Amino acid sequence: MSTVKAAVFASGTGSNFQAIIETKDLTCDVVLLVCDKPEAGAVEKAARFGIPSIVFDPKDYPSKADYEQFLIQKLQEANVTWIFLAGYMRIVGPALLQAFANRIINIHPSLLPEFPGKDAIGQAYHAGASSTGVTVHYVDEGIDTGPIIAQEPLEIFPTDSEETLKKRIQKIEHELYPQVINKLLQSK
Repeated sequence: MSTVKAAVFASGTGSNFQAIIETKDLTCDVVLLVCDKPEAGAVEKAARFGIPSIVFDPKDYPSKADYEQFLIQKLQEANVTWIFLAGYMRIVGPALLQAFANRIINIHPSLLPEFPGKDAIGQAYHAGASSTGVTVHYVDEGIDTGPIIAQEPLEIFPTDSEETLKKRIQKIEHELYPQVINKLLQSK
């Protein structure tokens, strides 16, 4: 059991969340899932693995600063020191960025700076790009603009559909993200 405690933020199916928590010899303990969508598959996965969840609706708060303050309090109560974004579809605001300065990382399904933001796989596919990939980066105040930690390229085949490309990207994500987390935490 590690002394480093982490939270994963997710908004969707939770495939990267699952890849992280199923990693043998992970250099941290994932002690919390934070999710902004009660119906997200990640919530069910957290329950199955016995990981507590904070599920919130941003509309229940007067502002982003208010729900981020709520999250900061819960993260501090759980002694979380790192945050891993795994398909979390919200821009992280100043409150979280300050409270966890240089301790929030994200995985993005493109070779940044190409295809930032939502639907990066679709952006690359519909642009007719010959390659794309996966990026793990620190989170800053921009959209997918933080310092890059690691990247892995992937050729887009002429026979790829958007769905086959997505599956190939996810395979890389599920291997790369836990590896980067381990290397990053071992170096700290």
